Amino acid sequence: QGKILEKTGLCSQITFGRYVRQGRKLGVDPKLFIQDLQFNKVSVRVYQPKATSDGRRRGIIFFHGGGWVFGSLDTYEKVCRYISRESESVVVSVQYRLAPEHKYPAAYEDCLNATIHFMKNTEHYGVDPDNVIVCGDSAGGNLAAAVSQTLAGRSDLPRLRAQILIYPGLQALDFNLPSYHQNRGVPLLFRERAAFFALQYLNGDALHMQEVLEGSHIPPDMKLKYRKWVSPDNIPEKFKVRGVKPLRRTDFIAEVYETVKRFCEPNLCPLLAEDAIVHQLPESFILTCEYDVLRDDGLLYKKRLEDNGVRVTWYHLEDGFHGVISLYDYCGFSFPAGKRGLDSVVNFLKSL
Repeated sequence: QGKILEKTGLCSQITFGRYVRQGRKLGVDPKLFIQDLQFNKVSVRVYQPKATSDGRRRGIIFFHGGGWVFGSLDTYEKVCRYISRESESVVVSVQYRLAPEHKYPAAYEDCLNATIHFMKNTEHYGVDPDNVIVCGDSAGGNLAAAVSQTLAGRSDLPRLRAQILIYPGLQALDFNLPSYHQNRGVPLLFRERAAFFALQYLNGDALHMQEVLEGSHIPPDMKLKYRKWVSPDNIPEKFKVRGVKPLRRTDFIAEVYETVKRFCEPNLCPLLAEDAIVHQLPESFILTCEYDVLRDDGLLYKKRLEDNGVRVTWYHLEDGFHGVISLYDYCGFSFPAGKRGLDSVVNFLKSL
């Protein structure tokens, strides 16, 4: 429908997509105080349990998904309310600036600034400064990983207690990993759309999408450098049993690389961070879905974290697909896999 409307000149695909995904602000929650605030000029929504607490609560900073292009505080209202109620935590949902109007690093900077503001003001919300967690799904998982890496070496702030990455997108070097071929046509995220969103975030357009999908946007020496981290060889064999399309060799195109070379920055693609950063990261929770083009990003990051001595709790939804958690209680229904995934996040939080 979005493509049809764009071709007729009525509105862009992105405008239509935002309309469909906009969600709505819900009424009063009997168990939560909810308020909209500004953290360092970034819009946030704060969820605080009304029940009394014996001590300071944990604080969760949540970054929503949507390919850096879609999503809002209202879109994730039910998810954030659920996490806050069930884990008895203070949740801060962040409304970062969206692409293509605001290109990288706008979203990352908003998430980082909101997080730092919260960490410096935890006492105002009854939160333990040593029990702050960053959390996000999809593009929000990307942002949570980038923020976590940036804060890993900071001595002027408390150390993050944990990071929760829900089917995160963590690299844009290789759109030909097994999960990209196995799930290339599986809703809610097609292979082509993954590249489309990454390019919208990076450059504000989707030029050279085909070259990026084919892998001709990265120089051979750089592919070799990052192969130790971004490679099908690092993915367990059991995830390759479904059909994987053989990779067709493509020639490097220097002109394309010049337009996308920031894909090699860890703040955009956290999987590419050096070991010196990765080994400083906090305890981590990673959720992956079998029917998701981003599955292998999560599996590769899990290995990187474990190789660097970081404790990882991994939860894999064998019947899950990309975006399944964002559909929790969507229009009155939920997918069982999404509810299990959401409860796995809550259980991890309670274990901290």
